[in-house]
Amino acid sequence: MDDKTRAQGQDRNRINVNQDYEVRDWAKRFDASPQQIREAVEAVGDRADKVEMHLKGSRASSNASSERAAQGRG
Repeated sequence: MDDKTRAQGQDRNRINVNQDYEVRDWAKRFDASPQQIREAVEAVGDRADKVEMHLKGSRASSNASSERAAQGRG
């Protein structure tokens, strides 16, 4: 069970996609949508550091693809 009274520990490092408030908080922290958070957790697991790296990598890939497409090199 998720202990909402804990100030430190495992809860701060893991994302529980079954708790809407957690998904919203992590989405805000990582400047992502709740759906992106859920997809990242599905892809790499619930560890916040791995989700963050996945999201950063996805943005870098998406940005590079968008730039190539804009330049006609899609």
